[in-house]
Amino acid sequence: MSAVTYEHTDHVVTITYNRPDALNAVNGEMRQGLNAAWDRFRDDRDAWVAIVTGAGRAFCAGADMKDGDGAVGTWPGTFWEIPTVNSFESGLELFKPTIAAVNGPCIGYGLTAVLACDFVLASDRATFAYPEVTIGVPTIVGSLRLPPKVGWANAMELLLTGESIDAARAAEIGLVWKVVPHDDLADEANRLAARLTAVAPLAARATKEMAHRGARMGWTEAVRMGETMRKVAGATDDAAEGRAAFRERRPPRWEGC
Repeated sequence: MSAVTYEHTDHVVTITYNRPDALNAVNGEMRQGLNAAWDRFRDDRDAWVAIVTGAGRAFCAGADMKDGDGAVGTWPGTFWEIPTVNSFESGLELFKPTIAAVNGPCIGYGLTAVLACDFVLASDRATFAYPEVTIGVPTIVGSLRLPPKVGWANAMELLLTGESIDAARAAEIGLVWKVVPHDDLADEANRLAARLTAVAPLAARATKEMAHRGARMGWTEAVRMGETMRKVAGATDDAAEGRAAFRERRPPRWEGC
């Protein structure tokens, strides 16, 4: 059984943590599978939106502490082996829309992946935690991502106590976008993915990239970059198709080129 599954239907990819007997804890095999899955999604022109979720009753229980020493040093391609941006969790540049469908406990590495997603849908059974400080390990990428998303004190509550919060509290602080009944989670994620694939994929990616980069740039530089990206996107076949569809009052047929 593969530790990570990859399904591709109608421009939507579903990446699933698939070690349910271990609550989808991330071991070396899963780490390599996740990296390969996200690279595959990034590079596939026909893959426009990704959903990430977990098999069984957990989303992801964080690092598998039974796999070598779990969090440090033994996995090929981890931060500890190559200290740089080399995974989805650590900041892989990926401007296609991403959805987290959190179906249960979401801990450590799992929560860091969720923070990288554009939309977070949570089952009413989901919980969220960064317990690293309770075992003497600092949280690094999570400490970078969490404060801008939920505010300083809310972030520090999670990061510095190691305690978990439920889905309702996660939605209250802005960590979760929507909480849905557990049995409706997959359908809700797929409905959102269908909405996201209805738009021009290259225009969506340029918009997301501009939102990401622009927040870290000066205003004038951001506007100049954005107008350049608008010209590049406006010269694509999809942009011509969008204009034609508007004139002809018909749904556009996007090709991603």
